[in-house]
Amino acid sequence: MNPLDPAGIFISFEGGDGVGKSTQSRLLGEWLREVTGRVVVWTREPGGTDLGRVLRQEVLHGDDMDPRTEALLYAADRAHHVATVVRPALERGDVVITDRYLDSSVAYQAGGRSLAADEVERLSLWAVEDLLPHLTILLDLDPTVGAARLTDAPDRLERAGDEFHLRTRQAFLDRSAQDPARWLVLDASGTQEDIHDAIRAAVVTRLGDALGVADGASLGEREVG
Repeated sequence: MNPLDPAGIFISFEGGDGVGKSTQSRLLGEWLREVTGRVVVWTREPGGTDLGRVLRQEVLHGDDMDPRTEALLYAADRAHHVATVVRPALERGDVVITDRYLDSSVAYQAGGRSLAADEVERLSLWAVEDLLPHLTILLDLDPTVGAARLTDAPDRLERAGDEFHLRTRQAFLDRSAQDPARWLVLDASGTQEDIHDAIRAAVVTRLGDALGVADGASLGEREVG
């Protein structure tokens, strides 16, 4: 059972590097703020808290580490993030949008690395006390195309190689197929505008009643009643 407070709405974005998660999650947040009037909390993992920013530096830009250490650091970041940012926002009735959540750990540390998927998932669920998003949006893209979009110097995970990123992509797709009620899979090779439109339409279809957004709502429209 998912112990979500019904007052808040929780949405996560997942996918490989360079697929547009940060851009699309922010665009969705801006739109939802406008059409619902709710407070929208945009955050990310790792790095959504002061502690998380320290851990982000270590796991993405620090020395190489073994897969178990990596998984435990991500779980520590996630536990603190949920306890101090995500749950309080949901309890207030806010909309929380996160750029990555626990599905990234299963895809990267199990699919990409050598750890067992069920072990990584149990660790992640324990860290967040079983909190799952209402909706998880997977932006799917060939990893080589995503890598070509990156402009900054690659971090530890971005340098892991093509095979690693192909395994990670497949792990995301496998997870989405197992729980279609939670996941929305979109082709991330389209234009920014087309992807944003598809996300908005899916959010209205799946969460419109909870958000108070009328079916077919477009930018600037808000249900009145």
